Amino acid sequence: MINPLNSLITALKQLPGVGEKTALRYAFHILNANPDDIRELIGSIKRVREELRLCSSCFNLTDIDPCVICSDPKRDSGRLCVVETPLDLMSVEKSGRFKGVYHVIHGLLSPLDAIGPDDIRIKDLIDRVESGDIEEIILALNPTIEGEATASYLAQKVRSKNVKVSRIAYGIPIGGSLEYADPLTMSRALENRTEI
Repeated sequence: MINPLNSLITALKQLPGVGEKTALRYAFHILNANPDDIRELIGSIKRVREELRLCSSCFNLTDIDPCVICSDPKRDSGRLCVVETPLDLMSVEKSGRFKGVYHVIHGLLSPLDAIGPDDIRIKDLIDRVESGDIEEIILALNPTIEGEATASYLAQKVRSKNVKVSRIAYGIPIGGSLEYADPLTMSRALENRTEI
């Protein structure tokens, strides 16, 4: 029989990036925490599971529909940033530089994993573009083989719709070292250079 502490440790190890030692520390923190804090944590987890859903416009996680970004009249609805996941959307938003709207495709094309265009939110994206309100699509997909394939596929699909298609720049990160840059990163850095 598994005791409650071992059960909690096992459950915590299921979280990404949480190993045995971290799970043990979390479990003892929970065990020794203020009961009100634990109730708040449990309530937050329950609310996330019960109240969050996908926005009917951009497919980001939200508790209202449409989401706060899609319903914000200050956002530029003609600029559409395409991302893979809600986590990617959050990363772009944290920059504070993008003032348009988003489209979360929830995956990338991957023939080896049998993920095709019908398995992710590409048709919804095409429908949004065909509505005629989109002037520019910014592809903010990870620079992986699947990300590149998805970006190429999307660019080809929307170019005929009279929409500008751009890609976020990739290259050497600030604070990075050239000696550790892989050939693809170096190639992207050179391709996306800007005049100073």
